[in-house]
Parts: sequence; C-alpha cells; structure tokens
Amino acid sequence: MGKEGFSEGFLWGASSAAAQIEGGWQEDGRTPSIWDIAKPKQIKHGENCHESCDHYHHWKEDVALMKKMGLKAYRFSISWSRVIPEEGKVNPKGIQFYSDLVDELLAAGIEPLVTIFHWDMPVWMLKKGGWLSSKIIPAFQDYTRVAVEALSDRVKWWIVMNEPGCFIMNGYMQGEHAPFKHRYLALSRLTRNCMLAHAEGVKTVRAYAKQPVKIGIALSTGAYVPDTECPSDIQRARELSMDKGNGLMGNKWWMDPILAGKPVRAYGIYASHQKDMEAIYQELDFVGLNIYTSYNYAEWGAERQEAKPGTPRNSLGWVIDERVMYWNVRFVYERYHLPIMITENGVAEHDVVSIDGAVHDPQRCDFIYRYLGQLKRAASEGIPILGYCHWSVMDNFEWAEGYDPRFGLVYVDYPTQKRIVKDSAWEYKKIIESNGSIL
Repeated sequence: MGKEGFSEGFLWGASSAAAQIEGGWQEDGRTPSIWDIAKPKQIKHGENCHESCDHYHHWKEDVALMKKMGLKAYRFSISWSRVIPEEGKVNPKGIQFYSDLVDELLAAGIEPLVTIFHWDMPVWMLKKGGWLSSKIIPAFQDYTRVAVEALSDRVKWWIVMNEPGCFIMNGYMQGEHAPFKHRYLALSRLTRNCMLAHAEGVKTVRAYAKQPVKIGIALSTGAYVPDTECPSDIQRARELSMDKGNGLMGNKWWMDPILAGKPVRAYGIYASHQKDMEAIYQELDFVGLNIYTSYNYAEWGAERQEAKPGTPRNSLGWVIDERVMYWNVRFVYERYHLPIMITENGVAEHDVVSIDGAVHDPQRCDFIYRYLGQLKRAASEGIPILGYCHWSVMDNFEWAEGYDPRFGLVYVDYPTQKRIVKDSAWEYKKIIESNGSIL
C-alpha cells in the first residue's frame, strides 16, 4: 500500500445481518431463530424482527440501491434457520434466496462477503442446548458445509462468525440478548464450544470450497487511545488494549486462541484443554475488526476513565473518537500480523426525513470522513487493509434496542418499507470513487 493509502482493488462496502434486515420469518420453509421468539419485554418498545426491513422481498431493490451508491462489496449473513429449518433438513428455497442474492450482487459489480453466523441460532438448536452444548459443533459444521457447497462457486470471501464475545456475553451472561440467559458459571463451556465450532467452520469452508477462498472472523474490538504519541503512552495503550482490559469482551480473550493458538492463561479456562487449543487454532486469511468506540485511561494508571464533558457520542451513548480506528488496527496488526478488514464501523443517530423529502445526516458524513482518514493513516504506514464495510447498508432492527437507533446509509420507513438514500451515502460514494484519495 505504501504512502499512497488504499490499495487498488480495496473493497469499499457496507454490512448487514440476516436477523436485522430480512424479515420473512416464517416464509418458504424458514423456522424461527432465537430472535424471532423474543418476548415483547425483552425488546425496546415491545418490537420484533419478524418483518424488519423486509429485505426478503426487497432484495433486488436493495441491490440496485447499493450499485447506485457505488458499493464495491456487500457483507451479509445467512439465516441458519432459513437454510436448515430442522436438524438435518436442507431448505432448497432458503438456499435459492441466497444464491439469487449472490447472482444479483455479482451482476451489479458488487463482491459478496458472506458471514455464516451472525447471532441468529435456530430455535431447534437452542432446544438441544445451544452454545451450552457440544452438540452445536457438528450442527454448525453441517450448516457451514451446506452454505459453502451452495455458494462458494461464486463467493470468495467467508466470515465464519460475527462477534462471539458479544453473543456469549450479551446472550448467556448478561441476558440482554437472545437467548436471554444468565449462565455465568458456564463461561468456560460456552467459550470452548464457540471456539471449537468456529474452528470446525474454518476447516469446513476450506474442505468444501469450489474455488480459492479467503476466510476470516469478525471480532468486536476496541482500543485504548494513547494520551500522546510518545513511546511510553503508546506502550501503555498497547498493553491495555491487547493484554489486560475488558475480560470476555477484550481483544486477547478471543484473538490469542483463534489467531495465534495461545491459551488465555490469565483466565484459567484452557489449562486442561491443550488438545482443544490445538484444534481451535486454524490459520485464517484475514481478521475482521468491528470498530466503533474507544477507551481512555488516566495518566495515573486507571484502566478506564469517563469521557470528558462535551465528548461526541452517538444516539446509543457510545463515544465517537476516530483515533480508535488507527490505534485498534495498528495494535492488532502488530500482534498477529494478519491482513485486516474493517467488517463494521458506523454511527447510530436519530435520523429523520426533512421537509424536502431527503435525509440529511451531517454527523454521519463527518463520522465517515474522520474514521476513514484514520484508516488511511494505517494503510499509508504499510498495514495490509483489505477493505472497509460501513455499518450498516440500511437502518435495521438493532437487537434489544429495537428500531430507534438508525445506523444505515439508507433510511428505511418501516411502516411503508420505503427506502431513502441518505446524504452520507453520497459522501461515501465520493470517497469510493476516489479510492480514498480525497480523505
């Protein structure tokens, strides 16, 4: 990449997830996922994802908008229960939906990036124990095989899992996400099953792919931003980012075992599972980073410090600090030496349709320029960055927060399913057309 910034062929894209945009929750043989059976009290305003953006019926329109916006890549996930509605049963109509979507994307000149698991476990798998049971490992392997056999003749980029730390922490520890459980004492078992399933998924993609493919994982990451760029501050931020902070949601918990084959001895959960550790480590082609916000530390050594008054925040209260893009990428690359893809980065706002019928979102425009400017800095320093997928391609069901937070480049009027391309999408298109040179 060198001093010029982003490489030729850089994947400029946007992301989504099946449970957040598809709808069609009972159509064409699909069975419910754990998010479909959430109780009204578990989702803000009692909302649900049964219809969401109705992408299941609007996918051609949505791909046409992506092309109009100049996207070069689109990261989407497969709904496990749409493809495997019952244990051992493949749904041809579910497979056909994703096959048609891939064909439409390729015809539009958009590279498909497929995420195999993005939080929407089938209810039938939950009844067998979900991530608490080792039965999920062969079930996930079988699901992966079906997806790869169906799509890998055209799909080169595969992300086996999205943010395991989030769906284990939020779904099984804090009980804030589906399946809404509190199983703190099962942490070791949950982590083991998840990592082994991921490893089997990686092996399955390689074994059944019909062409050379690129395989990665998308991890929820954050970094401590150094107070200054003096070596001691940078080293302190590096240690906090990669070695110490944030437990189950921290970088080291998932990255060391999956990316380097190293047990996280500080937590003492792998000491008796050396064979597991050997199985967990499967060589990846890249690591996907989902980067939103930063952490700060005080000069006197506190590991976390409240942001200063007036610090920009999004509508969910997350600190907006573009420096995290550079430091997060740098620290991860220094440790693991893998090519990096930004698989998610975006900002939630309370966007509205203006009197002129447009959606003006200057805060998101500013966010995109700031964060991509920091990513360009990393690329210019020689860090191999493969692509950037903005979260999200359209407004969607934001899990337990329901429909209030709007992350999209495209506004969705949920009662009518009308789409309106926001100002930020056109600004992003300018960046894409220049391959980042205008940043």
